[in-house]
Amino acid sequence: MPEIWFPNLGIEIDHLSRVAFTVFGNDVYWYGIFIGTGVFLGILLAMKEAKRTGQDPEIYLDFTLYALIFSIIGARLYYVLFSWEYYSQDISKIFALREGGLAIYGGVIGGVLTALVYCKIKKLNFWQLADTAAPSLILGQMLGRWGNFFNREAFGGFTDNLFAMRYQLSQVRLGDISDQTLSQLQVVNGVEYIQVHPTFLYESLWSLGVFILLIYMSRRKKFHGQIAGLYFLGYGLGRVWIEGLRTDQLMLGGFAVSQILSAVLIVVAAGFLVWKGRQTKLAHASVGGDGSSQDHEGEDK
Repeated sequence: MPEIWFPNLGIEIDHLSRVAFTVFGNDVYWYGIFIGTGVFLGILLAMKEAKRTGQDPEIYLDFTLYALIFSIIGARLYYVLFSWEYYSQDISKIFALREGGLAIYGGVIGGVLTALVYCKIKKLNFWQLADTAAPSLILGQMLGRWGNFFNREAFGGFTDNLFAMRYQLSQVRLGDISDQTLSQLQVVNGVEYIQVHPTFLYESLWSLGVFILLIYMSRRKKFHGQIAGLYFLGYGLGRVWIEGLRTDQLMLGGFAVSQILSAVLIVVAAGFLVWKGRQTKLAHASVGGDGSSQDHEGEDK
């Protein structure tokens, strides 16, 4: 029987290992490969955009070295903080990264804080750096979600829609499965399957759409911060509904933390884009309407 199954699409995957290959007795996981590929492509993309906009491409290679470290720390701290009931039982588990437990929002927060400090030290325009890096960030998130697929995690509750996905029950962490999903177990030739929303796929496809939007707008932006604002707005809009489908949410007082944060990001990003857009129009009008968008970008320090 297949290990993974999309019954309504007619797709069956007989075997899908979490491990891509082994080097000197150490397993290299697909999750790490997708993350690494996302980082590599993201650096290339950011450097290309920097060159197009007259920035020093080497800045983004240098920044990435710091951002990676503090993003991983942020992703881990975020996850541990909202899973403290588990980690408080064994503090040493906090450092067991190979067992999983990284939160994207924690990584984004870590990356933003790193960018703020980096720009302050290097005397760079934070919003210009954020605009240049945003498409690379969503590209990495799009690819990273496929690591969740190989790990058999980040899925939702029961569904029988077109994209319904089946995992063998024996290969999934029981703590990630809702009672509703367990009550809808599918048994085929004696093999038990959970049938769920492939939320990793939803988020990857949504991220692809946001990525395309950011690339399109990067060549039409009116002010520094516009692309970063669109990233937070677009990603937040997708995450706020996708998170509601997932069964492995980090909770705070009965609410999904990522949904709360996504809702806040939507409001803040939308407000920022409207406010900054109006400021840009006023500045344009004050010079008689004959200044180019690039001129205004250069003035926005």
